Amino acid sequence: MYYSGQPPDVFIYNTPLDSLCKAQHLDKAVALFRELVDKGISPDVYTCSIILNGLCKAGRLKAAKDFFQHLVMNNHLLDTWTYNIMTNGLCKEGVFDEAISLLSKMKGDGFSPNVVSYETIVRALLTRNENEQAKRLLREMISQGLLGRGNKDFESVEAILERSFSLLKGQNVSSDVKILIFHVLRFRGC
Repeated sequence: MYYSGQPPDVFIYNTPLDSLCKAQHLDKAVALFRELVDKGISPDVYTCSIILNGLCKAGRLKAAKDFFQHLVMNNHLLDTWTYNIMTNGLCKEGVFDEAISLLSKMKGDGFSPNVVSYETIVRALLTRNENEQAKRLLREMISQGLLGRGNKDFESVEAILERSFSLLKGQNVSSDVKILIFHVLRFRGC
């Protein structure tokens, strides 16, 4: 693969990797990823996220977990978004304990979980009536300042809480979780 006589770089590889993942040709995408690494090209965070996201969206959680572990072990570039992709994949498969552990690992690895990090897990927990864990994470969001008016994710947090509250309507959810969400929404002026 050459572009105008120049050897390819990571940016040239990202386009076919993304296309292969979107077309569900994940084995080919992983093979192409290995090819670029074998050629001495360092994948960037976007490259790693493309593959991880493709594996998670296809429901190939074991492969996604193995790939994520490979990235960590080989010191590839990761960021909060990469961790969020893996967290979302874990939540889709109902592996909440691992998702919560990954949230802790993210912090331990020096990354700050953002609103999306928490929202993914909270929403999945609420839809499966795991109210106590959802309540604990909502409180953690509050203590981390993710619900403050000065936060750049303010509108996102409002939308998350409103969606969470609408998920609770008509469900068997403990009243203290409903009260916590109500107070957060009221604090926001909703």
